[in-house]
Amino acid sequence: MAPHPLAPPLDRTGDAAADPPYDRRRAWLITAMIVAFMVINFADKSVLGLAAVPIMDELHIDNSTYGLVSSVFSLLFSLSGLVVGFLSTRISSRLLLFAMTMLWAVAQLPVLFAAAVPALIAGRALLGAAEGPAASMSMHALYKWFPPNRRGLPSALQIGGAALGTLIAAPLLTWVITGFGWRSAFASLAVVSALWSLLWWRVGHDGPFDHARTTPAGGTPSGTAVPYRRLLTTGTVLGSISSAFGAAWALSLSQSWLPAYLRTELDMSPKAAANTISAVSAFSLVLLLAVSPLMDALKSRGVSSRWSSGAAQGGAVCVAGGAMAAVPLTDAALPRLLLIGLAFGTVAVAIPLHYMTAAEVVPTAQRGALFGIVAATGTLPGLLAPFLTGRLLDTAADPTTGYRSAFLIAALVMTVAGALALIAIRPEHDARRLEPDPPGRP
Repeated sequence: MAPHPLAPPLDRTGDAAADPPYDRRRAWLITAMIVAFMVINFADKSVLGLAAVPIMDELHIDNSTYGLVSSVFSLLFSLSGLVVGFLSTRISSRLLLFAMTMLWAVAQLPVLFAAAVPALIAGRALLGAAEGPAASMSMHALYKWFPPNRRGLPSALQIGGAALGTLIAAPLLTWVITGFGWRSAFASLAVVSALWSLLWWRVGHDGPFDHARTTPAGGTPSGTAVPYRRLLTTGTVLGSISSAFGAAWALSLSQSWLPAYLRTELDMSPKAAANTISAVSAFSLVLLLAVSPLMDALKSRGVSSRWSSGAAQGGAVCVAGGAMAAVPLTDAALPRLLLIGLAFGTVAVAIPLHYMTAAEVVPTAQRGALFGIVAATGTLPGLLAPFLTGRLLDTAADPTTGYRSAFLIAALVMTVAGALALIAIRPEHDARRLEPDPPGRP
């Protein structure tokens, strides 16, 4: 039978013979916008932790209450990431990211009108719901502008925006908080979010690789739908979720409790604590910019994704977990600061890689939904870790003991999660397993 006259030419695998055109200039403009998006995203996440001490002092709240406020951010975070992931198959990335950032701006406003715990809870809950899909949907939007063999550096830059956001936010927001009050930091972020959303609406169109018919990892064609039950039970997806879970535990502690820990336990000034957090973020950024292009280079030389990206993300989470365990057991100042850098900075490596490995086994049309599922399950620690840490601090004999317990629990979670990722991630094997059965096979 002759092919339909409007059908694309097919190659031997039955996919489109030619990829869509790659618009390098527009692709990198979108990348710059996505990096800025992630900078704002992580500044939003960091502001509560940076203002923790003055907020707790002014509102007279204990550690458990502050931990609850921090955890409320994740109450709808995972659910919204899951829901929006499925909506992304029907709604453009342009509209999704515009709506998200407008909600970020609105979420900063409650504390400007009523500086109280209920206002903090309302604002953080709304912000969590609006930011839940941010990392996965911005990565999905970015992938629409790059073919699979060019995604390593853009992926690193996208996650690098998170490290850059904390690097910039720590000193800048600390300056705003100490000079103008903690409410001013919330107001500043509302303005910045609104401005980004308006600019994105003008330039943030969806790219040509939205539903490109490419075959990831030599396996499932992008146009062939695979039941989500099969996708979610592959080792690669489960391993990607595991590495995301371990990394998110450290990141949630970093955003909610690390500033307070540096100030109260290590007796740092607000400026010194901010500079320390910036240094950790700078370390993360260097790792991200070095590791992801290295992964691309290894793949181009024939190294399997299991070892080029799977082992890297699992190993990074394991290394960070080991450093986390050593932090409360080390008394010397400099070694402890170096361990803090390893514990909270190394996990950044896992974030772009768990998206890259998951993308290798999922059809393009289902990628946004699967990214949403990975984000929803992998970021659950944000709901658990901050509140658990607050309870440990309030019930321990002293803050030092409470922090020690929190760090050791985090180390256990991270080490187990990283080890599971090392064992389970096998993109080439799982992509072959998900191939549709050829016609006539029983």
